[in-house]
Amino acid sequence: MNATAAHVLLADIGGTNARFALADTAAPMPLLDDSIREYAVTEFPSLADAARHYLEQTGAEARDGVFAVAGRVEDDEARITNHPWVISRTRLRTQLGLGQAVLINDFTAQSMAIPLLRAGDVALVGGAPWRPHDGGGDCTYAVIGPGTGLGVGGLLIRDGRHHPLETEGGHVSFPPGTPEELAILDHLSRQFGRVSNERLICGPGLVNIYRALSEIAGEDPGPVQPVDITLRARAGDPRSMRTVDVFCAVFGAIAGDLALTLGAWDGVFLTGGLVPKMLEELRHSGFRQRFEHKGRFSSNMARVPSVAVLHPHAGLLGAAALAGRMSPREHAA
Repeated sequence: MNATAAHVLLADIGGTNARFALADTAAPMPLLDDSIREYAVTEFPSLADAARHYLEQTGAEARDGVFAVAGRVEDDEARITNHPWVISRTRLRTQLGLGQAVLINDFTAQSMAIPLLRAGDVALVGGAPWRPHDGGGDCTYAVIGPGTGLGVGGLLIRDGRHHPLETEGGHVSFPPGTPEELAILDHLSRQFGRVSNERLICGPGLVNIYRALSEIAGEDPGPVQPVDITLRARAGDPRSMRTVDVFCAVFGAIAGDLALTLGAWDGVFLTGGLVPKMLEELRHSGFRQRFEHKGRFSSNMARVPSVAVLHPHAGLLGAAALAGRMSPREHAA
């Protein structure tokens, strides 16, 4: 890695992992792949400490920074939804000696990555075709992704300009679509009160579904982790298999609802840590049936591609795209 002070520091911070890299904003593909490092967020008391560790470990220098975080950004500050870090843009800029620090939601970065994705970075779920954006024409995309939590965003391309939509759509209310899902909602309501989509569609959501199905059947599920459920499902355990089926069906239903809400006729991108790991389950489940099953709009939905993002660092890719759009005046600020 040939790092210079002309580079921009990138960070993609989730509830579990902190990913760092550098961007060369003069390059056609600005993300420097050989600069990527990943750490557990629990290893550091703050984002600034994690970033300093990255810079020291790699010997890198950076003039500016783009920090994508899994939480709502409000004014100068963001709180990680599923981790106790509180992040201040002003403090980061001072602590790391940056000329400019940009603080964005992690799904803003995921959205900005879409125009940089190529055929090898994605896989289709369902039969609706998708073509990489060629730089021409207006498009509307939706982005949704389960990991430690559930992120939701969108991207509008209008007259060649990219407008990411920063949302907290993972926290909208869960809409059950079958009697079984109504029973799961009833169970989770007793535990959580209000039940959001994130209570089901994320890593901990797999556990919530599994526990609900077990307790509805009058059984104590005992301690279980998300990876236990997916491994048991692949080994043929009936309840784990049913948990995965429910997860995929609900994921498909809410992804289709998101397409309708945003008018994302050009594609819904499925991202987050669970999607590559569960790609075959998504392809061989009720995901696409529930995605398309939207009453009078079912024929429209059948033409909307659902695209699994396999690029291992799409958040950093989108942060690099944003770094490339920072003006020289911002660089010198």
